[in-house]
Amino acid sequence: MKTRTLLLGFGLSVVAASAHAADIYGPFPVTLKGYQGEKTNSVSYSGQVARQLLHNSLKKAVSSGASLDEMNSYFNGSDGTLVLLDPKSSDSFKVDVTDINSVSKTNLSGKAYKGIISGWPGNMTGKEALESMISMAAETGGYDAKHGYDYTQLVSKFTMGGVFYHQACDNYLDEKMNADNKPNDKPYKDGAYYTGKEHSWDEAFGYWGAAAHGATMTPKQNYDIAKKKNMRDADANGDGLVNLKSEMNFAHAYYASGFDKGGKTDYYNTITRAFIDGRQVITDANGEKLTDAQRREVKRHARTVCSNWEKVIAEAVFKYAGSVYKNIEAVKATMGGNMWKVSGSSAESEHKAAVKKYAKYWGELAGFSLSLHTGGVNLGEIGVKMDRLVGMGPVMPDGTQVNGMSDGAYSVATGKSLDKFAVHMLKIQKLMADEFDVAAMNNDQISGIANLAEKLGSGTSAEND
Repeated sequence: MKTRTLLLGFGLSVVAASAHAADIYGPFPVTLKGYQGEKTNSVSYSGQVARQLLHNSLKKAVSSGASLDEMNSYFNGSDGTLVLLDPKSSDSFKVDVTDINSVSKTNLSGKAYKGIISGWPGNMTGKEALESMISMAAETGGYDAKHGYDYTQLVSKFTMGGVFYHQACDNYLDEKMNADNKPNDKPYKDGAYYTGKEHSWDEAFGYWGAAAHGATMTPKQNYDIAKKKNMRDADANGDGLVNLKSEMNFAHAYYASGFDKGGKTDYYNTITRAFIDGRQVITDANGEKLTDAQRREVKRHARTVCSNWEKVIAEAVFKYAGSVYKNIEAVKATMGGNMWKVSGSSAESEHKAAVKKYAKYWGELAGFSLSLHTGGVNLGEIGVKMDRLVGMGPVMPDGTQVNGMSDGAYSVATGKSLDKFAVHMLKIQKLMADEFDVAAMNNDQISGIANLAEKLGSGTSAEND
């Protein structure tokens, strides 16, 4: 594990006339010495795009209450046709894929984080945690009202971190950038038309999830593409379809564009351009081993990518801590003066809806916060504080909170306070601001609290031990 330090497409055949080549990921020429084939573009990350589609479809399957077999077909991969559930073609947003296996036959499970995730019940590895979440999702229909688990959000957000962020920053942009790993004067594998370094870099870009031409657009354009609201700008080659291999925004790239819309950050372009610039350095080596100077430059671009990617995830932690804070108040408002003892059908319905929304936001908070552990950076004390503040589950209206797992069943603590848990959300926002230097700070709850120091002094970060 690295010591924590904070550091501030498949080529498109046709692009907008105003686009500059330096703003587009590809095409990059084939530089592999001795290659005799017909390929002219060395960019390839089909497997990563397929995993983006597996993630999107897995999320949709969980949210629809699908069977365990169907969920696992997207987590573990499947033979035959694997129907793409999201994004699906519509009259206003037409995509070029219906079968994920036509992009690449792959899986998510084989790439999931293998380290221990101590912030999730059961002392599981990242892969085991996802398997457990998926299994529990099948048992509960995707929402566990007793423990406050929204598995749609938990599975989705932790897959994004525990597979995509993990693979890019703890593998392809880390070990595989070393001189003796996937060297640039040899093919990535036998029969490949790209070098070891070229393909390693491309695979990391595929996990980032940006459209190849994304750096030519505004944050709102990129955000609207991810939301399937802007086919005009997505369709860079003008063929009437959104090419999901190169023209779509996925996962953390989507979140980056969402934060950048506020005008305080430029995560999407910073990361995407670092990918483009790093790939150009590798291409300029022309199929020879990278020199020490070239490798230093490539690693500098990799640090830019991963330090900013980490911030995107920290921004999401900040945002959803704010959402949980606000929704604790909403839950309390449905409880009346008699705490959680709700009576009457309309009051009970309103209370359940408020708790479900609260659980949704906590699931997003937990999925993103757990993800911060998977990028190859040892968070140390910061990570311990974060896990304890977030908890293994939200504090429920009856004062219970999951604190572990035994024999496959969740164990709970009792006597917990919603008010103290709300303070934890403020502490999380302050932790993200102090330690990760977040700048977008969407859904900021701490800036408007006049007596913040007094409020944060109540309770401790070890509340959820």
